[in-house]
Amino acid sequence: MAKMATAFYGLIAALIVVAAPSPSAQTLAKAAVAEKIVRVENGVDDFKKYLERRGENAKTAADSSAGKRRSGGRTATESQKAKAEVKKDELDDAIGDLDRSTNRLRRKFDATDKWIETKVEVERMIDDGRKINQAITRGSYGNEVARLWAALRNGMNDLARAYNVPPLGA
Repeated sequence: MAKMATAFYGLIAALIVVAAPSPSAQTLAKAAVAEKIVRVENGVDDFKKYLERRGENAKTAADSSAGKRRSGGRTATESQKAKAEVKKDELDDAIGDLDRSTNRLRRKFDATDKWIETKVEVERMIDDGRKINQAITRGSYGNEVARLWAALRNGMNDLARAYNVPPLGA
């Protein structure tokens, strides 16, 4: 009976040692995580540049066609214009928040030796990404925005998985 009790306690002790996570175990090298952050930063920049170009192109098109309108052509009503402006502002604000959170992540990441200490910043970045995800799924922005967002979202999800943070949904 004593042998069985000793074996039982030995088995329990072995399971505790094996199951216990090692303190500050980082599965990825800091350089690998830095590369994931760079991909997210580049995705944010590409997304912002596209939105700026899209806004400039729309303004140019509106200015050039203002004098050429036909009397039978369809134009947007004031309520449609107002709704489009609110939608655009919502997306611009969300991408601005994401840009700030990725910049904050980069600053804190570069200043630390233990990259896992920046997990809070990654969580904030993912929360800001959720705002963009909601804005894009609610609105109809076109194929290019969907493509850019899918690439950025994938980069953010890769980074989130490195930090063991729940990724963004599709």
